[in-house]
Amino acid sequence: MNRLIGALIALTLALQMRLRRRDEHGSVTTEHVLWAVAVIVIVGIVVAAVKAYVESQAGNIK
Repeated sequence: MNRLIGALIALTLALQMRLRRRDEHGSVTTEHVLWAVAVIVIVGIVVAAVKAYVESQAGNIK
């Protein structure tokens, strides 16, 4: 009976460690996605600013 309880505890601990590793793995992916979204937003703002400047300067050409 003690061996069965010990085996169940060992199995439970092994599964918990494996789930924790997966959770940490996912956090890296989430971090990369958030950085990618931030870069896309920044690039979009820069493109909009450059486009607005070019269009305003093009309006000054006679």
